[in-house]
Amino acid sequence: MKSFLLLILFAFVMHISFAQTSSEIDRSKYFKLENASENSSNYRSELYSDIDTTWVNWQLRGYNFGLDPKLTPMYTTVNGILSTPYMIQVRGNEIEKNKKRWGFHVFEGYAKDDKSRITLLLNKHVENEKPVAELYYYGTEYNHSELAYNWFRIGSDVRQHSFLFSRDKAIFYGSLKLSNTLTLGNIGKEDLRKEEPQGDAEVNFEESAKHVNYNALKESENGTMFYDKDNNIVVIKVNGEWMKLIVEKLPEGIKYDF
Repeated sequence: MKSFLLLILFAFVMHISFAQTSSEIDRSKYFKLENASENSSNYRSELYSDIDTTWVNWQLRGYNFGLDPKLTPMYTTVNGILSTPYMIQVRGNEIEKNKKRWGFHVFEGYAKDDKSRITLLLNKHVENEKPVAELYYYGTEYNHSELAYNWFRIGSDVRQHSFLFSRDKAIFYGSLKLSNTLTLGNIGKEDLRKEEPQGDAEVNFEESAKHVNYNALKESENGTMFYDKDNNIVVIKVNGEWMKLIVEKLPEGIKYDF
């Protein structure tokens, strides 16, 4: 009987201890139902994770890159397929601080090597007086060199079909139909650089672009064309040799209003 009473007492103490431990975790902190508005009887849900710099995944570049673990909550994981009959929307805030990587990345999808990734950026750059949305397939080189970017295919998943895009190259396996004009590259000596500039291509983007121009012309195939702005001629590579393309003035009676 004495042993039975001791067993009951032990079970009671363990129950109280577990209850106290459970009550110390405020689960409403991690899952909340918020009122739709002040006087509404409808609710919306929110999920939260803690800020914890000791989280093991913060040691991995793919997790911490562009984020500050002292400010960013740990990743919230859904161990299953995420499905919605509506849509997925990514929104930052007025200062974009630690809401997205550097405030730019709105989507990342990793390949099976857990390093290569498809990335969608918004407003990292402004070019030609407009903000830019950027989509690329980043490889395992963590820099901005040409080797860092894989091919991004648009059109289908059939090899040697559709359209491939990388950092400075595009391959069109399909036909191209323009409903507007085609402008050849206007290239002169000031647009070319033989030596690759030192440092990151993102930092030295202007000089890096000149080196890309030089390599593109040096390694070009037959049929490559560009406008030589220094000499005001159109040139084309034929049988491995650059040649001037013969042009002539418009015939009599033909005149454009533009």
